[in-house]
Amino acid sequence: MTTSETDRRGFLRAAAGSALALTVGGMTIGLFARAEEAKRGARQAEPQPARAGAVVIADPSRIPPPIRRGHPVHHEITLEVEEIVSEIAPGARFRFQTFGGQVPGPMLRVRRGDTIAFTLKNPARNVLLHSIDMHAIYGTGGGAAATAVLPGSAKSIVFKAAYPGFFIYHCAVPEMDMHIASGMYGAILVEPERGLAHVDREFYLGQNEVYTVEPFGTKGQHKFDQDAMVREQPTYVLLNGAANALTVERGRPMRAKVGETVRVFLVNGGPNLLSSFHPIGNVWSRAWPQGALANRPLRYVQTQPVAPGSTFVGEMELPLAETIKLVDHALSRVLHQGLLAEIVVAGKDDPSIFKAGR
Repeated sequence: MTTSETDRRGFLRAAAGSALALTVGGMTIGLFARAEEAKRGARQAEPQPARAGAVVIADPSRIPPPIRRGHPVHHEITLEVEEIVSEIAPGARFRFQTFGGQVPGPMLRVRRGDTIAFTLKNPARNVLLHSIDMHAIYGTGGGAAATAVLPGSAKSIVFKAAYPGFFIYHCAVPEMDMHIASGMYGAILVEPERGLAHVDREFYLGQNEVYTVEPFGTKGQHKFDQDAMVREQPTYVLLNGAANALTVERGRPMRAKVGETVRVFLVNGGPNLLSSFHPIGNVWSRAWPQGALANRPLRYVQTQPVAPGSTFVGEMELPLAETIKLVDHALSRVLHQGLLAEIVVAGKDDPSIFKAGR
């Protein structure tokens, strides 16, 4: 069974027309649409075409710089929801749901003790109800109830970044699993007061599954397959929103130089599968499972489990010129479902560390 536009229109009418009680993970959320929101929601009952021709692949190097201050500040942050048709594989299109038009959503970066005035905007061109649950928030639903927003509206919250770490955020409305599988997740970094150690480069990656009726790589428009999602049998397992998006073959590898250190931030949106995150040809010299940056790092970790709805921070040293392949070591996902990213390390070889035989 596929998730139909008829079902979505029906849900949107219900959300717009009355008070709605939602049960999410055992938590009841009351949504009371104001009159003007109800009118806007009713006008949006008929689906509008998702923005086409966009590229949802998040640039892994386009993230905020490290924080170099010793005091808290106030931030004004707005994220806009975008429902977008984009290529999931060459010639294959999929209707993504995104924060900020990219998968994963933009990486937010604050310091412990900062306050954040956060606004979620759901433009009138969209079809669905959306919200955000940030695992960095003390408060009901991580802000999900307070940010549930119909098309044509915006909702705001204010919160304090009370504890450090690297945390997922994701949509948290009914059918949240479909929203997340369609790309609606990202991460927020709350740096400790002391900041993070210096590295030469940082990269930001997001892993999620996509469930479609059509087989992997089929040309044309792909339809979402809800039954496959319930069975946890994805068609694609991706890093940054498209099959093998960050590879030499697809023209978007990450790049670094011999002698540098790199820090990789990974968020696993899921919604269902655990990631076994491994750098082929390297090792995590320092690793923070679950993004728990208040703890001492593990050292020289080969493969790090990252649960759905969680994160990982790992650092690598780069002593050799090589191409590091970042994979989920559930390797069928690499070979058959599109999960591969590459870091091309430029520089001179060091035969004292590695030398290929004749």
